[in-house]
Amino acid sequence: MSRHLPTAVPPGGTPAQPWNRQRLRSNNEWLLLELLRTGGPSSRAQLARDTGLSKPTVSAALAALEQAGLVREAGRFVPERGRTAVLYEPDPTAGHVLGVDIGRARLRVAVADLAGRIVARRDVPNKGRSANAVADAVVAAARETTAEAGLAAGDIVHAVIGTPGVWDEERRGVRYATSLPGWGRRGLFDRIGEGLETAFTVGNDANLAALGEYALGAGRGSRMFAYLLIGTGLGVGVLKDGELLSGAHGAAGEVGLVPLAPGPDGEPAGTIERAAGADAVVRTALGLGMRGPLTAKQVFDAARTGDPLAARAVEREAEQLAYAIAVLAAVLDPDLVVLGGGVGGSADLLLEPLERELHRLSPLRPKLAPSGLGEEAVLLGAVATALDRARPEVFERRTALVDQGASL
Repeated sequence: MSRHLPTAVPPGGTPAQPWNRQRLRSNNEWLLLELLRTGGPSSRAQLARDTGLSKPTVSAALAALEQAGLVREAGRFVPERGRTAVLYEPDPTAGHVLGVDIGRARLRVAVADLAGRIVARRDVPNKGRSANAVADAVVAAARETTAEAGLAAGDIVHAVIGTPGVWDEERRGVRYATSLPGWGRRGLFDRIGEGLETAFTVGNDANLAALGEYALGAGRGSRMFAYLLIGTGLGVGVLKDGELLSGAHGAAGEVGLVPLAPGPDGEPAGTIERAAGADAVVRTALGLGMRGPLTAKQVFDAARTGDPLAARAVEREAEQLAYAIAVLAAVLDPDLVVLGGGVGGSADLLLEPLERELHRLSPLRPKLAPSGLGEEAVLLGAVATALDRARPEVFERRTALVDQGASL
């Protein structure tokens, strides 16, 4: 069966560019490389059948890719009749990427090869008491993880950093990162970039989690999918047909910023994030009479053992989350909302009261589901996003060196 063909336009190229022999060759090489990546190991003859390219063209392109260190032999296929065929696959060691997940409680870092295989990772408590201390801890964890993978900083093609808040390119900082005091200060991410010594981009943690969940978890196949990251804060990532909806200023889905109606005394009730984040679970539990100190996890664990006060705190959390989802449903009409983050990890307790309250609040009722990736969602989304940036860059770098006659 013929496989679906990826785009034949190489990185940086457009179909409108004038034809020349070198560009045509580059198109062919990129087409074959992507076909091997998405379809698995294949022989010259099969690649010729799948692409419609001639066997000599395929052989020349594979030879160039092999010389560039982009493909390698993956074994041999021995048919019942005919000659043995060499199988080729992309060489995953041609480049590496770095993914980072910055949370108030923990820092997670992973290095992956171009096949997306995690080759080293760190998961450490976030002990930084200032924004600079957190930034330095991120750099230290990244360096340790890179070294554990047997790599130097220069071997990392691209890094993606997941963080609460919305990235502002003009001021080179994040906005609305209320869970990390001082995190919006100018120059903070430049400090991280200098420590990483590689190209990097910054992404909202909920957006990256949504990308990871769509590619690898519960969001696969959804047409309009929202990932609700419920932890210290409350964030939402939204994908339509697999494409991230970020909004005009990168703040699409920031439902946690929506203010709640004032209470009976006229006092401000705060925002959805304050009412539904992990700290709210603890405040509710203490207000109901549970004894502290407490964490949200301890409240949920107590609810599982039948503690009536903890169970009521969980009910209250579900009510607040139902309001957030009702707002999302009215604005975006998703077919699926996935619960993720530290609090979302207790979907076993939340889903039933959440669905009940959502039915009371709104006629728009998207399907609700627990995360398929759990606490790994942001990190895996960061890695996947870094790979999307790194693969075409590695292709351009290595094929350019071969064209220049340089040794790899």
